[in-house]
Amino acid sequence: MRALLIYPVFPPTFWSYNKILELVDRKVLLPPLGMVTVAAILPQEWEFKLVDRNIRAVTEAEWEWAEIVILSGMIVQRQDLIEQIHEAKQRGKLVAVGGPYPTSIPHEVAEADFLILDEGEITIPMFVEALARGETKGVFRTTEKPDVTITPIPRYDLLDFEAYDSMSVQFSRGCPFQCEFCDIIVLYGRKPRTKTPAQLLKELDYLYELGWRRGVFMVDDNFIGNKRNVKLLLKELKVWQEEHQYPFRFNTEASVDLAADPELMEMMVDCYFDAVFLGIETPDEESLQLTKKFQNTRSSLTETVDKIIKAGLRPMAGFIIGFDGEKKGAADRIINFVEEAAIPTALFGMLQALPNTALWTRLEKEGRLRLTGKQDINQSTLMNFVPTRPIEDIATEYIEAFWKLYDPEVFLDRTYRCFLKLGAPKAKPAFKLPRRADLYALAVIIWRQGFKRSTRWKFWQNLFGILRHNPANAEHYITVCAHNEHFLEYRQIVRDEITAQLAEFQRQEALMAEKTVIAASLFRGWV
Repeated sequence: MRALLIYPVFPPTFWSYNKILELVDRKVLLPPLGMVTVAAILPQEWEFKLVDRNIRAVTEAEWEWAEIVILSGMIVQRQDLIEQIHEAKQRGKLVAVGGPYPTSIPHEVAEADFLILDEGEITIPMFVEALARGETKGVFRTTEKPDVTITPIPRYDLLDFEAYDSMSVQFSRGCPFQCEFCDIIVLYGRKPRTKTPAQLLKELDYLYELGWRRGVFMVDDNFIGNKRNVKLLLKELKVWQEEHQYPFRFNTEASVDLAADPELMEMMVDCYFDAVFLGIETPDEESLQLTKKFQNTRSSLTETVDKIIKAGLRPMAGFIIGFDGEKKGAADRIINFVEEAAIPTALFGMLQALPNTALWTRLEKEGRLRLTGKQDINQSTLMNFVPTRPIEDIATEYIEAFWKLYDPEVFLDRTYRCFLKLGAPKAKPAFKLPRRADLYALAVIIWRQGFKRSTRWKFWQNLFGILRHNPANAEHYITVCAHNEHFLEYRQIVRDEITAQLAEFQRQEALMAEKTVIAASLFRGWV
C-alpha cells in the first residue's frame, strides 16, 4: 500500500514565529509528531510519503503515486484539513482521517472514507484489518485508553529535518486535573499514562542517529502529571545527555505545582531543560475556582513563577480572558501579573468552548453557545459563546493587552528582569560552530533592536547587564529578545482580525435586532 500522509496548514498563531524562523532559515517550529507516530503504527511493509503543508504543497506526482491518503489535525487546522479531504476525494483516492479534530467533531469530516478516531494504538490496527477485508469505508472508535508503552518509535526519518526548528517527543498522555475548558482530559483521560524511560531514550537515540542536534520539545500536555515516572525518566535522561555531550536542549509544558517540587526542577535543569510553559490562565482566583483550576489557587502564583525562574527554567505562560463572572479590567490584571512575575512570553487568548469539554456541555445546557456550523478556533478568534459581560469589552481588552505586552520596550524590560534572576544552566554541551543562518539572524536582531529602533539604548543597556550579572544565560537571553520580532507583527494581526470579527458580529446582531422589530411589528398588525 502506498500511503500519502498529509499534515494540514496552521493559520498564523502566537506560536508561528514566522519572522524568527525566516531569519534562521527554518520553515516551521515543530514537526507533525502525530503523523510520524501513525506511520510507525501502520504496517511497515507499506510505502510512505509525508507532506507537511506548512512547508510545501502536495505535488501532482505525489497525488498520482498515492493509493490512500491519510490526514490528521487539530481544530485550528480545520479549514485546510477539510479542503485536503475534498481534494483527495476529487482525485478518486481512498481517504482516512484521524487526530484530535476528527475525534471531537467527526461529522465535519464525513466526506472521508475512513474515520480513525480516538487513540491510534487501538484504532489504527482496526482500520488495517478492515482494509485487509476489502472494506472501503468505516468508523473506528474505542473508549479504551491504550498502554503507551506499546507505542513504536515514530518514523522521524520521514521528516525534512532542515525545515524544523525543534523536534518533538512525547513521554505521557493525560492530565490529573479537571479544568472545565480543557479538552485534553476528554481526549486522553485524567490518568497520565507514560512510556518507559528506556522507550523514550530509544526515540532520542533514533533522533541522534539521524543527525538531530538541536532543541527537543516534550509535547506532553502536563509533563509532570505523573511525577514518580517523570523522575525515573529524568534520572536516566541525565546519564544519556552526559554520555552524548548534551545534544538536545529540552522544553515542555507543566502545571504550576512544579514549583512545589525543588528536586524535580533541579533534575529537569540537570537534563538541559531550559524553559517550561505554564497554564496560569488568570490571576483572578474567583475565575480559577469557577473553571476548576484549583491547582493554581494553592499558593501565590507570583512566588510560584519566581521559584521556577530561579531554578533555571524560563517561564512561558498561557492566559485567558472571558471567564464567567469576570469583572471589567481582567486584561489589565493579567498585564500587571505578567509584569510583576517577569514572564517574557505570555500567550493571551479569549476563552473558547471546545467540543465535548465540561465548559461546552454547561454552555450548551444554558443555551449560550454561538454555533455557526464550523469550529475555527485559535488565539485570534472571537469567543464562540455568549459571555457574562459585553463581548465588545472583552475583545477591546484583549487587543489592548496584546499591544501593551509586546511593546518593544516593555518586552525588553520584562525579559531582562526575568533573566537577571534566571538560574544558570548546569549542562555542559559540546561546542559547535554556529551556522551561517544563525550568524545572519544575530546580525539582523542586533541591527533592528540595537540600532534601528527607538529602544536601541534599552537593548544595549540590558544586554550588557546580562553579560555582567548572568553571562551563562546570555545566548538564551538574546534568543528570547529575538522573539519579539514575531510578536510585533502578530499583535497587528490580532488587532486586525479581532476588529474585523467584532464589526461583523455587531453587524449580525444589528440585523437580528432589526428582524425582531419587523417581526414584532408584523405580528402586532396581524393581531
